[in-house]
Amino acid sequence: METTSAAVVRVEPYFSEGEQQALAGFLSGYRGLTREAYALDLRQFVTWCSEHHLGLFAARRVDVEYFARDLEARGKARATVARRLCTIAGLYRYAEEEGLIDHSPAVHVRRPRLDYESHVSGLDRNELGALLVAAGLSSARDHALISLLALNGLRISEAIGADIEALGLERGHRTLTVTRKGGKVVTLPLAPRTARAVDLAIADGRRLDRYGAGRIVRKTARRARIGKSVTPHTLRHAFITAALDAGVPLRDVQETASHADPRTTMRYDRGRISLDRHATYIVATFVAGAAR
Repeated sequence: METTSAAVVRVEPYFSEGEQQALAGFLSGYRGLTREAYALDLRQFVTWCSEHHLGLFAARRVDVEYFARDLEARGKARATVARRLCTIAGLYRYAEEEGLIDHSPAVHVRRPRLDYESHVSGLDRNELGALLVAAGLSSARDHALISLLALNGLRISEAIGADIEALGLERGHRTLTVTRKGGKVVTLPLAPRTARAVDLAIADGRRLDRYGAGRIVRKTARRARIGKSVTPHTLRHAFITAALDAGVPLRDVQETASHADPRTTMRYDRGRISLDRHATYIVATFVAGAAR
């Protein structure tokens, strides 16, 4: 996915040429969804600096700390605050490496401690099945979208950004090539029902946007009589949980979900609160065997 207008940081006129160069240079090292996410983070920091009549290179550690506290006061999640601070630190690190500043003010900024437990209200096996049945009774476009989210665990941006040309056939597997978070391009197999749904949806010819996709997911959940709040990310969550429940090794699920950090995948595993695999049973059996 190429750079879009969303990946632009507009700066106030009083920002220096060097500050604008740092912003443009830092973002030029990224593309696609990663660039858009970093641009959003920096746009918010630039706006905050403008409101406080503060140049980017005039900011001190305490100013970056104040920005973080302001985000928290406005109810931003700890993960969001941590990500924005990480982006800001990256910007200043770039400026320091390019000789635009002597020292980054964000090096020792305290970041929120992240909770690695998943608090998303997930779908169990029966609810996921009911959702797929409801999708199958809907339009081909709706069925294809729900299948890609629930059976391939795609992020919504990956599902709606996929092109017809990205469909393929590899050693007997129907495949779809997608650009994942961070710009990594991967080829994924499609389950037969997903491949059929995608084939039927191709004739539609219209590309969904994020909001339209969200409406389809909510509508399908209502038809499946699921009382929970269901979003596109709920289906990705359900896919990861179902894979772990089915016995897929954690490392394989991590790779399939494109999680850079295994702790991210482990959030879903612990979130299931499954006691049948608790270590106490394994240890009890192990000790009992030695006591014979």
